[in-house]
Amino acid sequence: MTTLAANAPHLSASPAELPGDSGVWFFIVADMCAFAVFFLVFMVGRAADPALYEASRQMLDLRFGLANTLILLTSGALMAQAARDARRGAFQRARQMMIAALIAGLPFGLSKALEWQAKFAHGLTLTTNEFFTYYFVFTGIHFLHFAIGLVVLIMLQKVAVDDRMPTATRLRWIEAGGAYWHMVDLLWIVLFAMLYLLRAA
Repeated sequence: MTTLAANAPHLSASPAELPGDSGVWFFIVADMCAFAVFFLVFMVGRAADPALYEASRQMLDLRFGLANTLILLTSGALMAQAARDARRGAFQRARQMMIAALIAGLPFGLSKALEWQAKFAHGLTLTTNEFFTYYFVFTGIHFLHFAIGLVVLIMLQKVAVDDRMPTATRLRWIEAGGAYWHMVDLLWIVLFAMLYLLRAA
């Protein structure tokens, strides 16, 4: 019987192909384009009233933003390792890495809930001003993407060890899930820089 190691070279996508599923990549590109429009609208508003945006930015807690960034980057690195393991045919190991990615990513939800709670406690809401409208809308939409990503990670753990499913199919869905999870990382990095770091005045 041919070993998984011997089959491993056949598991990777060819250089001309994106890893994962083309439909998922279409969704990712469309989603990124939508967020690009959101970011452009934010930057236009920021340019129109830099003093308001800067005063509001300073009311955000940089510690939450940095913690959330580190959480998602750590989880993303574990998911990337899961995809590498899957390409080698080590699907049990890939499953373990996805469990680790899930556990590492869960604190993001708690951290974001605590951050929102702190804002509400200080009277900062969706209607406080334009900056906070964007802040709650953008981080809320991102949180929805994060929650969907958690569901994807849970489902992929079952896919990874489902021997009834063809190896190539399992790899395709693990890589597609990894691409989605990395999109969640990337969107947060942009939000972190735009909302927490970028000075308006």
